[in-house]
Amino acid sequence: MPHPEFLPIQWKSTYLELLDQRILPGKKEFLKLSTAEETIVAIREMAVRGAPAIAITGIFGLTLGALGKSGEAKPEAIESLLTAVLESRPTAVNLSYAIREARNRVKGITDWGSIQKIWETYGLEMMTEDLAANKALGENGVSLFPKDQQEFHIITHCNTGALATAGHGTALGVIRSLRDAGKKVIVYADETRPFLQGSRLTAFEMMEEGIECYIITDGMSGWLMSHRKIDAVLVGCDRVAANGDTANKIGTYNLGIVAKEHGVPFYVCATKDSFDLNLKTGDEIPIEMRKESEVTQFDFLKDENGKYLFPEGKTSPKGAHALNPSFDVTKAHLIKNFITEFGCFVPSEISLRLKSV
Repeated sequence: MPHPEFLPIQWKSTYLELLDQRILPGKKEFLKLSTAEETIVAIREMAVRGAPAIAITGIFGLTLGALGKSGEAKPEAIESLLTAVLESRPTAVNLSYAIREARNRVKGITDWGSIQKIWETYGLEMMTEDLAANKALGENGVSLFPKDQQEFHIITHCNTGALATAGHGTALGVIRSLRDAGKKVIVYADETRPFLQGSRLTAFEMMEEGIECYIITDGMSGWLMSHRKIDAVLVGCDRVAANGDTANKIGTYNLGIVAKEHGVPFYVCATKDSFDLNLKTGDEIPIEMRKESEVTQFDFLKDENGKYLFPEGKTSPKGAHALNPSFDVTKAHLIKNFITEFGCFVPSEISLRLKSV
């Protein structure tokens, strides 16, 4: 079982504790959430992030929404709650799958107490299954790396570790599994603008694990691949279309192009719930557009007295506008393999492989 520090979601029967990832690595604090509304805000404001973790949190948000209610659960009230949680973050398909399953599990049930227990059980099941899937994914990923090689240099993007899942992680899970197999792994973590999940969270996890890690800015990958031997790029994902086009944190597409140019294998780590065969290509994946201020200011840049190092935390001219798409889509031809809990395969095999699980 992962160390409690790497369990970002902890269900406490009547409330939910979330490790607040917005203030890592400076502080390790848990939010105590008692309502569905508080959970929705935590998801939207990225106190929790990572597609699997968002989905699990969403189900516990439903549980909190039903908790304490008595009497008849009218269909319109149930649907309103499901919709509110679903709309908290639209790009990650894991959440939509989880909401659909949550809806199916309470179909025909009109008692809030029964609904609450069903959703609570489902959330706990998801946590157990996600952890098992991550460990299987990690072991499958190890098989893609030469057995006789003892040291690997790997680039990652965003955070794909225990903090983004129920534990162990997807892309960072492969790195953990390589380490556990006796290999030395050197990680180059893209800082991941504008929210810095790579420099704040991935570097934090690697330091806690004792895995050698260097933070690089998102624009340094080309230089790095030109000047040092990079064995692979490992990324996670939020949604994969039927043709293999993959939505992930903004900047992943750029990394895929650079990796292709330098002949570096680009691997996408995904559990089965990340695949959306209803979408033919990545052009159909909804892309979340977030607020401009995440780009134009660093709220956390303060001196020892709590005073902003820049006026009001801004790092850009007053009145300047910014674009802030949270995700981009990496085209399937840039992806060498998908690494999943049910095996490794090329993009053209997605439909065939998904039918067997």
